[in-house]
Amino acid sequence: MEELLNKPLITCTLGDFKSILSEALRDKELEDLAAAPPKKYVYGLAGLMKLFGCSISTAERIKQSGVIDQAVSQVGDIIVVDAELALDLLRVSGRHRNILSRMSNH
Repeated sequence: MEELLNKPLITCTLGDFKSILSEALRDKELEDLAAAPPKKYVYGLAGLMKLFGCSISTAERIKQSGVIDQAVSQVGDIIVVDAELALDLLRVSGRHRNILSRMSNH
C-alpha cells in the first residue's frame, strides 16, 4: 500500500485508486466506531421501571403504548431496550408527562 501512496496519481490504475479509496473508507469507519459512545441497554420491565423511575405497571403501560417500540427488541419473554433511544422517544411523544417531570427533577 505504501508504494501506491508514493506513486504519481496520473500513473495509478483504477484498481490502485479503488484500493486506496477502500482503505481510506475502512479507516474512517473504524474511527467513527471508536468515537461513538457505547450504547446503554436495560433488560425487561424491571429495567424500564428503573430507567423511567416508575412502577412496574407503568413501565408495562409505556411499553404497550407503542411510544418506545423503536427502542425495544423482544423475542418471546426477553426484552432488551436501548435506554437513550427510549428516553428520547418518550420525550418526543410528550405522553407520560408525570414520568418526564419526575425525571427532569433528578
